[in-house]
Amino acid sequence: MPVFLILSTCPDAATAQRLARTLVDERLAACVNLLPGVVSTYRWQDAVEQATEVQLLAKTAGDRRDALIARLAELHPYELPEILAVETAAGLPAYLDWVTAETRADARAPE
Repeated sequence: MPVFLILSTCPDAATAQRLARTLVDERLAACVNLLPGVVSTYRWQDAVEQATEVQLLAKTAGDRRDALIARLAELHPYELPEILAVETAAGLPAYLDWVTAETRADARAPE
């Protein structure tokens, strides 16, 4: 099963933390890293803008990718959020297995 890295930016730490927690709680992502202090320069509505944002790096199994993208788009405060999916070419097999196991919709918490 392929594993994907989903990238998205958020306007602030509180939003990033809320989105990360939701994606992991709902088993759409096995892990989400938050990288604060990202400076983004982009063109929006015919003007060049610059903003300090928090980068999200979410890891998910291939069969959960589309559900994660849809949920992130639904929850995201931006009108047009950055949501990119990058398929991993390789990785530590045990880690890739863990990502797949933790994103199973039918997984149960350990007792």
